[in-house]
Amino acid sequence: MGPEDEAWLKAAISLARRGEGGTRPNPPVGAVIVSKGRVVGRGWHRKAGGPHAEVSALRQAEARAKGATVYVTLEPCSTWGRTGPCTQALIEAGVGRVVFGVRDPNPKHQGAGVRVLRRAGIIVTEGAAEREAGELIKPFAKRMATGLPHLTLKMAMSLDGRIAQADGKSRWVSGPGTRAVVMDLRRRVDAVMVGSATVVKDDPRLLPETAGMRPWRVIVDSRGSTPLSARVLTDERAKDTVLATTSACPASRVRRYEALGARVWVLPGKAGKVALRPLMKRLGDEGALRVLCEGGGQLAASVIEAGLADEYLFFVAPKFLGALSLPVVGGGSWPLDSCPRLAFESIAMAGADVMLRAKPLAGRRG
Repeated sequence: MGPEDEAWLKAAISLARRGEGGTRPNPPVGAVIVSKGRVVGRGWHRKAGGPHAEVSALRQAEARAKGATVYVTLEPCSTWGRTGPCTQALIEAGVGRVVFGVRDPNPKHQGAGVRVLRRAGIIVTEGAAEREAGELIKPFAKRMATGLPHLTLKMAMSLDGRIAQADGKSRWVSGPGTRAVVMDLRRRVDAVMVGSATVVKDDPRLLPETAGMRPWRVIVDSRGSTPLSARVLTDERAKDTVLATTSACPASRVRRYEALGARVWVLPGKAGKVALRPLMKRLGDEGALRVLCEGGGQLAASVIEAGLADEYLFFVAPKFLGALSLPVVGGGSWPLDSCPRLAFESIAMAGADVMLRAKPLAGRRG
């Protein structure tokens, strides 16, 4: 395996990212077909039930695929699902070599594609751009292993750690640079989650600007306080809204939400709040791979307390709101020797704001 293999595999990863947010419950996958140093086919998985990346690339390459090298981010599938096995399509096309990034994380299928291709006489090389390819399918791998989707907790705050004025007004704490990043994030996830207080105060739509992308809008609302006039319930996408509530929400209120087109999930409660782990499990069962939690502060505290965040994304605006304003973490009180701890991974500018990316330190507090 040479540097050109790494380069072509990274090109396939870039293609795969175009499918993020649209492939659930499948992972995003990209493929590039190269013959005599030239690209003859490109493809990526766009949606479940549609052609897989390899098949899309083979259709573009046509006869030029014979003897060519196929670069694909994930081990080709070898079983029938909604579509036929990619291994069979590759064999029938007469490709000479397949290079992929990581094996299928599904233990039922892992390694099967490799065996089928090698039995057919195709040269198989694995592990190209392995770190990047593994990062691409991390949400899928987590769901396969735990049943839970990958959760990113995103919060925008002032320099003194405040997310809103004392009266709850938060538009806009952050600047246009942050909002552009968040719009792109919404495009690439399967669900955007907020607490009911955010809906009451801001009445957001929680949609990406990209046409055709349809993340679920999940409102965490233990008692049914989301107004019936909220835009997430009255716009053309109401059927993509999920109200996650508890038995404390009156049945009459549930019926009215459902009459507006929303789905209502009555889940276990914990200390008067929606228990978040059962909610994440339900989202995973429904096929969600990536969830973006946008707060507010009380929901952020619950996510942190439950240890559910896989990634933290904080946007810090160059302004002060003062001690009487609402804090970024609106609950909890953890001693220094046992508080949740993070490891910063990157820092960048988002317009005039600072973007901090962090991961939880597994099993460590204090």
